[in-house]
Amino acid sequence: MDKIKILWADDEIDLLKPQLMFLEKKGYEVVTVTNGYDALEECEANNDIDLVFLDESMPGITGLETLSKIKAQKPHLPVVMITKNEAENVMEEALGAQITDYLIKPVNPNQILLTLKKIVDNKRLVREKTSSDYQQEFRQIFMEINSGLNVEEWVDIYRKIISWEIKLDESNSSAMWDILADQKSEANAAFSKFIEKNYVHWIQDNDGPVMSNNLLRSKVFPKLNNEVPSIILLLDNLRYDQWRMLEPIFNEFFRTEEEDFFYSILPTSTQYSRNAIFSGMMPAEIEKHYPQWWKNDNDEGGKNLHEHDLLSELIGRTFRKDIRFDYVKVTNAHHAKQLNDNILNYLQNDLTVIVYNFIDMLSHARTEMEVLKELAGDEKAYRSLTRSWFENSQLWTALQQAAERGAQLFVTTDHGTIRVKTPSRVVGDRETTTNLRYKVGRNLQYEPKDVLDVRDPKQAKLPRPNVSSTFIFAKEDKYFLYPNNYNYYNNYYRNTFQHGGISLEEIICPVIRMSAR
Repeated sequence: MDKIKILWADDEIDLLKPQLMFLEKKGYEVVTVTNGYDALEECEANNDIDLVFLDESMPGITGLETLSKIKAQKPHLPVVMITKNEAENVMEEALGAQITDYLIKPVNPNQILLTLKKIVDNKRLVREKTSSDYQQEFRQIFMEINSGLNVEEWVDIYRKIISWEIKLDESNSSAMWDILADQKSEANAAFSKFIEKNYVHWIQDNDGPVMSNNLLRSKVFPKLNNEVPSIILLLDNLRYDQWRMLEPIFNEFFRTEEEDFFYSILPTSTQYSRNAIFSGMMPAEIEKHYPQWWKNDNDEGGKNLHEHDLLSELIGRTFRKDIRFDYVKVTNAHHAKQLNDNILNYLQNDLTVIVYNFIDMLSHARTEMEVLKELAGDEKAYRSLTRSWFENSQLWTALQQAAERGAQLFVTTDHGTIRVKTPSRVVGDRETTTNLRYKVGRNLQYEPKDVLDVRDPKQAKLPRPNVSSTFIFAKEDKYFLYPNNYNYYNNYYRNTFQHGGISLEEIICPVIRMSAR
């Protein structure tokens, strides 16, 4: 690694020989000048200066004047002001000119070294510490993945992996990215086997984790508060890692009271999971009790047009007293503005449910638009784009108003998404659905190792469009392709974010309870 290069400007530089020798022994390169003019010349002539130590009181032009000119040349170059003058106005002027640190003479070598570590070496030290910590935990996570985990333990593993993913991203520990990606793939392989082994039994015996169909009854309705209005915000396609990026923004106005999770039903798609959430039923039960509100994959028309009706029925079955509630779906900018304009009216209710479709639209648009493929090329970029949208959204403006009036907030989703990388061939007839992560059809031909197949949909409480219909769900990072135009569609869909199948990212969903600050 190249030496860190320091420019030190002080008219009494000869008196600083002990500090300079100390720094050189520590491996730093120091260029010295005795006035502001020479400091500016050095900054202009050398692009490899990493940091400037600048005396505040020098002949010619002062340290503050020099600082201003350096910042005009190189606004991002760190500058440390060193002065005998402790006057408050000098400090304020220096801080206003965006100094990086401030030291009072006389300065000892350890002070200088600490400043350098904090400014120049901080990112490297964080990166090395993060990488070291992950290496130590890598084996522990590996052993846990292969130890026969239960429902709660899989949630813990997923949280750990996402925490490390975010830490490594923030510290720019690129050397560890591939190792963590491999471990995440191993976890998804084991998790897929776990779901394959247990899912149908959970559905049949009703003894599994809290899932989409009992999310509201188990995690939300018992926490409603008669004293304050409550909001359920369902962000379609929100993954736990995206929530972790949004939480600090929420925490400006809300306090996290409880972070919990539920398992999305299969298929992990809006039509199935979100209707199950708002009805409190599995899809086959919806079809049986409310056939007028259920459509199968190949039926014409919208598949989620009756969420308000299903929610109204669920609330009626659950509560003995009347609950004043509203259901608001936001699918475009006009709806978002209406939400913002009317949020205070909604707070007159006991409960307001907001379904916000932006993340779902983002994942689909990313598949179709080359520019979004560049902007959200991987999980890190996808998280960043989600955060940027939310910070500047009408939704966040509306939620701030809700917080100011003491609202309780539940943040959740219907399912997540996974970045697909591995194609899997499927052959089906014309009636077979087009979804990339699950398919429904007759006489399906597929790679058995790549899927969980449910030959009798009733076992998973799913509708059966035809007598011989079979559901198949892609495991891990697989995506289904037909043999026709295989190479074209392989390249088109690889590395896009999809949902409907079995992965930690799609199935394990956050549900957060927050109170207003």
